[in-house]
Amino acid sequence: MPDSSPEAAAAPLSRRAAREAAARQAATGSTPTTAPASPATPGPAASAPAWAQLSPAPAPAPAVSWESLITGSTPVIGSGPTAPASPGAPAAEAAPVEAPGSGFQPVPLRAPRPTRADADATPETDPWLFSGDTTPAMPYSRGNTGATATVTATATRTATMPEKKPAPDAQRPQTATLEDLFNGSTSTDDIGHAPPPKNKKRRRIGGWIALGVVLLILGGIAGGGLYVWNTYEPQIRKVMGWEEPKDYEPGLANGETSITIMSGDTGQPISEALHAAGVTKTANAFYDYLIETGQNPNFQPGVYTLQKQMTSEAALAALMDPANRQENTAQIPEGYSVDGTLKRLSEGTGIPLADLQAAAADPSVYGITVDPAIAAAGGQPLEGWLFPATYTFDPGTSAQTAIQTLVNRTIQSLDAAGVPVEKRQEVLTTASIIQREARFEADMQKVSRVILNRLDPGNQETFGKLQMDSTAQYGYGELHAGSASTSDEAQNDPNPWNTYVHAGLPIGPIANPGDVAINAAMHPADGPWLYFVTVNMDTGETVFSQTYNEHLKYVKQMQQWCSEHPDSGC
Repeated sequence: MPDSSPEAAAAPLSRRAAREAAARQAATGSTPTTAPASPATPGPAASAPAWAQLSPAPAPAPAVSWESLITGSTPVIGSGPTAPASPGAPAAEAAPVEAPGSGFQPVPLRAPRPTRADADATPETDPWLFSGDTTPAMPYSRGNTGATATVTATATRTATMPEKKPAPDAQRPQTATLEDLFNGSTSTDDIGHAPPPKNKKRRRIGGWIALGVVLLILGGIAGGGLYVWNTYEPQIRKVMGWEEPKDYEPGLANGETSITIMSGDTGQPISEALHAAGVTKTANAFYDYLIETGQNPNFQPGVYTLQKQMTSEAALAALMDPANRQENTAQIPEGYSVDGTLKRLSEGTGIPLADLQAAAADPSVYGITVDPAIAAAGGQPLEGWLFPATYTFDPGTSAQTAIQTLVNRTIQSLDAAGVPVEKRQEVLTTASIIQREARFEADMQKVSRVILNRLDPGNQETFGKLQMDSTAQYGYGELHAGSASTSDEAQNDPNPWNTYVHAGLPIGPIANPGDVAINAAMHPADGPWLYFVTVNMDTGETVFSQTYNEHLKYVKQMQQWCSEHPDSGC
């Protein structure tokens, strides 16, 4: 039973009672109103507890829910209708008394958030907190007197806060981590907005693309420069003064090599042979040296031993020294007949010419079938079988052994060209004509085609006659007379080698062909030609034609050239 004595009425509420009173207040929405006690009117009311001074409670209000607060069906404190002031209140105290509400003040959705500068302002200097048209925050306290919540709503205004510029990067902590954000030791305002991490894969791809573009550009520049250098190297060297010397420097001679000088060779072919053997630095070095020094030496045929990387002056001295000419070595040129071949073989090896001629009398010794028609016509059965090349024999080599070596080399060339055994004599005959009529491989293949076209049974232009000057000259004995033209006597002589008189191939070979001529006989060029003529004896330029009238035009060109060059072998 509660104590009703005055002392009991003045005793403070217990904590539980205070909490219950505060709960009832929050539930009913009533606002505690303490009657002001006059200081001149002492009495028990001055010391009465807070709950005893509350105004009479209104009728019970319905239960409050969050939904009713949000929808507005239950007003919040300060949002309901304003109750009129008490009639007896003074004018200064005639402030509006707020109607009871839910006791909850929702935060405005669009209320601007104060910046840090405004939040740190003191109550005395902060105009936002104490302006007459703003709504202060609802106080909250925990104590024995309960919770008090008073909200005065006189007007609503959006406070305009001064804009705050972000702090410089230098003032922001650079070592903050996510853990600092969670434990409150720093904030996003202090750290700032970190940029999103870069895409490393895209960055790598971009780097490779950039590198590829750079390499492509550099490769194009390098390729263009290389093309220009390879195309115009001599001109560039001449303009820039970078010309390399044509000759080797003295003192570089080393090793050993050999070159062959053929009968009639002059400075230019010897110069090219020296370069091919590694003696001189360039193909024209030796020839230019002869021109610059005004020398015209008489070169002796033979095989010479020289060193590599010699100066042109030293190479000339070596060629003029008989001690450098090799013994027991013979160089046989292409197109030579048996008589000329045996003579060169004797000169190079020292074997007596008579011994060689006796050894060549019986071709059967070397596996060659003797043609009775050739023997009956007074020809040489070994014609075409003594292969032209350079040979070196050991001292004391016999004539028969030397001849057998040349015959074996011919069989080797025929087999390499794919000539059947039964066709060897025929191919050697064709190849010997090709060897005597042309100088260059391309022309040799064309001459081979002319021979085949003339031997064609359907040929109505020459009716199977080859009409080759070389065959008429061989049969008449003027093959090596030094003239390309055939005399009337040779052209009309009825010997079995004269193709002006007899149709088809001659009775046998007219010379010793080399590898190129044998290969041309087996692989002729394609074309309709029936005629050809050499129009320049110095260069060997040869013109091929299909008709006789066209051929006569080039014959006149050849005759004109010969009249201008009477000592050029026409």
